[in-house]
Amino acid sequence: MTRKLALLGSVLVVVSAGAARADDLPVRKAGLWELKMVRSGSAMPEMTMQHCTDETVDKEMNNNVSPMAKQICAKQDIKKTATGYVSDSECNVAGISTTSHAEISGDFNSAYTVKTSSHAQGGAAGAAGRDTTMQLEAKWMGACKPDQKPGDIVMPGGFKMNVRDVDKLKALLPK
Repeated sequence: MTRKLALLGSVLVVVSAGAARADDLPVRKAGLWELKMVRSGSAMPEMTMQHCTDETVDKEMNNNVSPMAKQICAKQDIKKTATGYVSDSECNVAGISTTSHAEISGDFNSAYTVKTSSHAQGGAAGAAGRDTTMQLEAKWMGACKPDQKPGDIVMPGGFKMNVRDVDKLKALLPK
């Protein structure tokens, strides 16, 4: 269960970093993005993923993830700042309440960075809660590989899914 939640969290970070709301964040340059996620305050190791995307996928991710996020998040705000964007959210999954703050910067053509700090309480986090920080560093690598199609995310260990397959994302959510 914990592994499923960690995997879901990773996928949602990748998806929301690229999607958020179509009119808030710029659409990423089409092609293959390498996404390196480093966390502190968590048992999850550093993780590098690949995401093949195009303009259509970025817009579709917003349409597919937004309803799922609305089910688990009471608050999800994104605002443009002088240096990029700021996002604040309050979500609840499997009895764990999480409050997050993210700062997003970059040009979305060659690179972007998402720095997130969060506080989780309840469930596996315990009554005292747990604070974590995460930094996602995204770098454009060029064209997608021949065996990839827009929407494909390749996780460590070769786990591959397409963000267009919302049913797989929903299956990772606890019942």
